Amino acid sequence: MKLKFTDPQQKRTWRFALAALLVIILLTIPAYFQMHSSNQLRAQRQRATMSPIIMIPGSSATKERFNRLVNLLNRDTHQKHSLLKVEVYNNGKITYSGKINKGDREPFIVVGFQNNHDGYDNIKKQATMFDAAFAQLSEEYQFNNFKAFGHSNGGLIWTRWIETYYDDYKDDIKLRVLMTVASPFNLAETSIKNKTQMFTDFVKHRTKIPRSLDVIAVVGNEDSYTSDGLVPADSVLAGKYIYQKRAHSYTSMTVTGEQAQHSNLPQNKQIVKLIEQYLMDSTKQPLKRGKRPTLTNGSE
Repeated sequence: MKLKFTDPQQKRTWRFALAALLVIILLTIPAYFQMHSSNQLRAQRQRATMSPIIMIPGSSATKERFNRLVNLLNRDTHQKHSLLKVEVYNNGKITYSGKINKGDREPFIVVGFQNNHDGYDNIKKQATMFDAAFAQLSEEYQFNNFKAFGHSNGGLIWTRWIETYYDDYKDDIKLRVLMTVASPFNLAETSIKNKTQMFTDFVKHRTKIPRSLDVIAVVGNEDSYTSDGLVPADSVLAGKYIYQKRAHSYTSMTVTGEQAQHSNLPQNKQIVKLIEQYLMDSTKQPLKRGKRPTLTNGSE
């Protein structure tokens, strides 16, 4: 059946309607394939078995900071874990060294920064730089959960990232455990009465912390209960005002002894044991909420 129009206005109206319909179809087709592709990626992520431990070092440290720590951890486990090292440059460039071996379900990933300087402004920049790396890593490896480890300012970078960027990933990727070691949540202040701007901001935005997250904060005490030789113990313990009664659990632990000085903590034997017990799935133990044990470490 062929339609005939004698009225020019009617003919123009039909032409316009057909053109509009064609435009709608052309716009819908790419959206359909994009949605189909997105659903496939989500299904792939849900089936993923990888659960990496992602590590961020402190200020002045590089992506090589945890080499010895990873070696110590691999020495204690039957299955050796891969080590992938990532560096984020100030111009946005991201480079990789090392690799994740095929079949490794729990690799270590260390993310370092060209800008590895101290100070709250730099911590905010480093959290943004880390987010760029995390976006690439999560796209490349399609993991649906991970564990986080931060030494010194690394724990502050993690906190800033969780409160600022994690919302973009939380529906698809679960952050299961965060372990901070000697992270000064109130910077160099020795009293919680003297609140820094960073600490104030962390407390203000604590509602962004996922309810399912388990947090372990480790305090180093070299020869007293006030400091690890650099970071005040009270500044580390200030993390409880950020995470406690918001995260699923918050547990603080104290490490003492000859290897409890700030820069020695990442390769401290007790820190190695804590990572094995609470971060690594292959050797993990149930976390008892609210406990604050003191772990004494002798010389190596």
